[in-house]
Amino acid sequence: MTFSELSQYFKRLEETPSRIEMTKILSELFTHASEDEIGEICYLLQGRVAPLYEAIEFGIADKLMIRAVGKALGEEEKVVLSEFKRQGDLGNAAQEIKSKKLKIKSAGQKLEITVREVFNQLKILAQSGGEGSQEKKVQILSGLILSLDPLAVRYVVRIPLDKLRLGFSDMTILDAFSWMMIGNKSLHGKLEDAYNVRPDMAYIGKQIKVHGMKGIEHVSAIVGAPILASLCARLPNAVEMIKKMGEVDVEPKYDGVRTQIHYKKNGHGTMSRGQKMWVQSFSRNLENTTLMYPELNRITKQINADEVILDSEAIGYDVKTDRLIPFQETMTRKRKHDIEHVSNAIPLRFFVFDILYKNGKDLMGEPLSKRRKILEGTITKGDILFVSPNIVTSDVVVLRKYHDEQIKKGLEGAVVKKWESPYEPGRKGFHWVKFKEEEGKTGKLTDTIDAVVMGYYKGEGKRVGFGIGAFLVGVKKGERIVSLTKIGTGVSDELWKELRSSFFTLRSSIKPKGYEDVSKTLEPDVWTDPKIVVEIAADDITISPIHGAHYALRFPRLVRIRKDKGPKEATAVKEIEDMYNNQKSIK
Repeated sequence: MTFSELSQYFKRLEETPSRIEMTKILSELFTHASEDEIGEICYLLQGRVAPLYEAIEFGIADKLMIRAVGKALGEEEKVVLSEFKRQGDLGNAAQEIKSKKLKIKSAGQKLEITVREVFNQLKILAQSGGEGSQEKKVQILSGLILSLDPLAVRYVVRIPLDKLRLGFSDMTILDAFSWMMIGNKSLHGKLEDAYNVRPDMAYIGKQIKVHGMKGIEHVSAIVGAPILASLCARLPNAVEMIKKMGEVDVEPKYDGVRTQIHYKKNGHGTMSRGQKMWVQSFSRNLENTTLMYPELNRITKQINADEVILDSEAIGYDVKTDRLIPFQETMTRKRKHDIEHVSNAIPLRFFVFDILYKNGKDLMGEPLSKRRKILEGTITKGDILFVSPNIVTSDVVVLRKYHDEQIKKGLEGAVVKKWESPYEPGRKGFHWVKFKEEEGKTGKLTDTIDAVVMGYYKGEGKRVGFGIGAFLVGVKKGERIVSLTKIGTGVSDELWKELRSSFFTLRSSIKPKGYEDVSKTLEPDVWTDPKIVVEIAADDITISPIHGAHYALRFPRLVRIRKDKGPKEATAVKEIEDMYNNQKSIK
């Protein structure tokens, strides 16, 4: 398949708001793709050249892309910038300039460049680094722009900028795989189960293209490929938890960074006491965080296994006071520069609460009671890894007492897990429940909400100087983001400036695809792409006739920016509805 043909599919996807139509277009694309190229197409649909968990990023800013477009098309950078400002999209600007150039020449040389050739060039682009890399990137980009037709140029510019904006998620791709095979979405569940264990869309796509559903029947955990994290649901109180879950494991709820640790005792990696070892870590949204946690290079002496995959919570630790530190301080470890300096200033402890794989055996199907025993026999005492403490009970009074003890220690509460449940990757169900506070004990919501920033308002008074005075957030409704509330209070001047800086890089001149249900009265001055998740507290939830969620928050306030979470992990409308019904029944 040529990249020009692929671009026609991109255009059709961009122009339809219908998810079912997107599914059919993708199904047609996958049917047309060969076995050798379907994997590369899957990555390009995600705007990438590797799985989400591989630390390969393009690192291309608008300024560098403007240079590349100007060089390829023989235009001054100020001309490209002017067209960019007019269009509001650098891909569209490059397409327009290329179209005009071809008209002037009266003919355009249309080279049949394949998807694989473009993919390979983009991969070289993403892997380029060090001295002279900027010029090399400009050269690669300008070569592609010069060689492709105008429509294809639109997308080859957008991909490295992480602004493909086709408006669908990985779940739609899984629907399309099912549609390709049997003409409907009924295989989605089995495909999602495989994807949750091996979140590599290219791998899944190629397996089913070549072998059908048999290709993913035996997908299991492997060291090096992160597993989607099991997630917590909500229940209003301890009585409901015991009633619904029976005998439960109860552990402290740490306010840290979810971290999945992959370890091999004899791998190509760091020397530890004269022995080769290999370790990688991943965040809950599949980001490779290995470089941020140099402590993990010293865990060999604490692991009684050749290979393991561990689920843990990383938390900053103050050596002087012997106390865990707040989430925001822990999050300062999430950086790409000065890592050694910050790791010395803010050492981490990893509280390990589950084991998913050990010495060639996938353990996720085993009950928690068995996994816990294996975990305790795998982690030995040390100063980096700590097995999370726990109790096992079916008594409401004991559960409440344990929860209250964690609150007194300054923790968030407890996590309650069904004692005989398997590990369910990517699932949010009543096998795991977070227990922060019981409904009805206070006049405020007892849990926070993770919402996606949709855009911001420029502000009045002194906030004019900040360039922001409030922002709009939404929650998930299927694959869309629907508005829930505006946030304009409880934010310090310094945080307003930080928010403005974060939002500015994600600004969009048009309403991003998927923001369908935003009332005219709520439209922000500046739209932002759905990338940033914020944690919101509020007094309660009310019915709303103007918000797309059909609910709103009363006295909402920003708790923090959740840099460890992506939009896929935002709260869903169904969860808002459940929270509303819980508070209503208590009142």
